Amino acid sequence: VKSNPNFAFLNLCVLKTKKACLSHFSSSFGSGRNKHMQVRGIMFDMDNTILQSRIDFTAMKQDVFDFLVDRKLLEPNISLDDHTTSTLLETGKKRGLTPTSHDELMERILGHESKGMDKADLEEGASDLLRSLHNRYTLAIVTNNGQAAAKKALERTGVSNYFNLVAGREQMEALKPSPSGLFYVLKQFPEIEGWIFVGDSWIDGKAANQANVPFIAYQPKKEDLKKHGIETVGEIECLAELTRFLGFSVQ
Repeated sequence: VKSNPNFAFLNLCVLKTKKACLSHFSSSFGSGRNKHMQVRGIMFDMDNTILQSRIDFTAMKQDVFDFLVDRKLLEPNISLDDHTTSTLLETGKKRGLTPTSHDELMERILGHESKGMDKADLEEGASDLLRSLHNRYTLAIVTNNGQAAAKKALERTGVSNYFNLVAGREQMEALKPSPSGLFYVLKQFPEIEGWIFVGDSWIDGKAANQANVPFIAYQPKKEDLKKHGIETVGEIECLAELTRFLGFSVQ
């Protein structure tokens, strides 16, 4: 995993659950010990960052793969371990996925999302974190899910009012790891400088890196970050540690 530059310090926080969270932050960022960057806006991924997703991503990816292979837009022997649903979809589009087939495929994806979103819960500490961040920062969600389904899930879990904007795939030119969703958010708030992006997946990190937005990885798969050359300014294992980066404590 690349960092900007070497990690300067380690923080150990203990949640009410007694779970220990080891976090790493770069010395070049943050408003606590380091004031080289003034954070004014925070973008979050949604699934497995703010919400404990119940979407069966393995089944969804397999469904997309089978659909594209049946239409001879993908080779049947490619490694699914090297892809996400979004990268498979973008590959299919580049290889001639027709508008009709695209709409059919998106309906299948929406079915997986809707089923999973109905059962989604908040990530541990998400509500307390968002309550502390609310009114201090401009907050946005950037998700590959459909915007309507995302808003519904955030409303059902009681955190929708904390966000100034929810950007779903309809607001993107291409799904993450494309940076287009982040660019959309930046365009909506031209007066705000100093954004960070928090997400759990390498595709979040790739999107942030390409948009030149500092990336904080939440409970990441370190091997994926390394494999895809993702640059981070920090890694956190519990959401409460984000406030240490920002220079205050969750209230």
